[in-house]
Amino acid sequence: MPTALLVLFLLVVLFVVVMLAKTVRIVPQARAAIVERFGKYKGTLPAGLNIVVPFIDKVRYLIDLREQVVSFPPQPVITEDNLVVSIDTVIYFQVTDPVTATYEIANYIQAVEQLTMTTLRNIVGGMDLEQTLTSRDEINSGLRGVLDEATGKWGIRVNRVEIKGIDPPPSIKDAMEKQMRADRDKRALILTAEGQRQSAILTAEGNKQSAILNAEGDRESLILRAQADREAAILRAQGEGQAIQTVFQAIHDGQPDQSLLAYQYLQMMPKIAEGSANKVWVIPSEITKAMEGLGSSIHEIAGIPKDATPRKRVDMGSSEPLVPRSSGALETETNQAVQQAIAEAESAAHPGRTAPDALDAPGEPGEPGAPAAP
Repeated sequence: MPTALLVLFLLVVLFVVVMLAKTVRIVPQARAAIVERFGKYKGTLPAGLNIVVPFIDKVRYLIDLREQVVSFPPQPVITEDNLVVSIDTVIYFQVTDPVTATYEIANYIQAVEQLTMTTLRNIVGGMDLEQTLTSRDEINSGLRGVLDEATGKWGIRVNRVEIKGIDPPPSIKDAMEKQMRADRDKRALILTAEGQRQSAILTAEGNKQSAILNAEGDRESLILRAQADREAAILRAQGEGQAIQTVFQAIHDGQPDQSLLAYQYLQMMPKIAEGSANKVWVIPSEITKAMEGLGSSIHEIAGIPKDATPRKRVDMGSSEPLVPRSSGALETETNQAVQQAIAEAESAAHPGRTAPDALDAPGEPGEPGAPAAP
């Protein structure tokens, strides 16, 4: 008896548990449960705790109301220029009406996949390969418009359609890579040519500027060298003029006679004999008479008077070299100084003769360098 009661109690507990399991339904968040009664739609259970009639009401479908992402495998599509490309797509959709999505179509994911493929073939079939590769936004917009219109009656909203990849045939890939490589090589050659042209232009400009600067430097160098040569010639002429004045002044001051000239001649003879062509020299016994005659000749030729009477001392002026001040004034002063020195030398050598260059020089009549009296 106690065993029968225990079995009955266990059966009652089991029945109660089964009844509670069939009566209480917990629906997760962002889900919707479709309830049928005797195979007919009874209602939609929202998220949370729900009570249904056991053994009469049955939860047939549990619909996910969140946005779903479905990736479809690549599908072959023929373009307008008869090239087969493989395109794989990704669909972002969301169930807005669980009842319609349950009873209007058997498998809405498969329906969306097939609709996507057919629409994609229609859109890509009107494009060539280049347009297909560069018009992804246009393809996405066309797919979304068609899918949104077709899936609206299924209780589904297509949010986005994305093309993951477009793969042309291997031969087309090879040709495209060759074309792209050729384009890059052409651009590289163009850029290289542009760089060489710019380099040549800049080199020519640099050579031009260098040639101009070198020419200007040579011109300034020649001008400075010419000015230096002119100033050196002027200073040399001044020195020679002062040397001439000093020599003639020494001649006037020394009052040379025939004995001095003969002595100078004897001193110069060894230097004359130093030449390689002079091998033998014969000195005559009448060397004294020869020296006397030679001294007389030189004395008369040089304008040296026989009587060594003192002459008037020639004023040589300042012994300091003149520093050139300007080109015109320096040449004029130098020429005047040289002409005056030559005129004084000629007057000293020939007392009774007037130098042509000293006719206009100021002085008293009868003095060296002064014009003769009428």
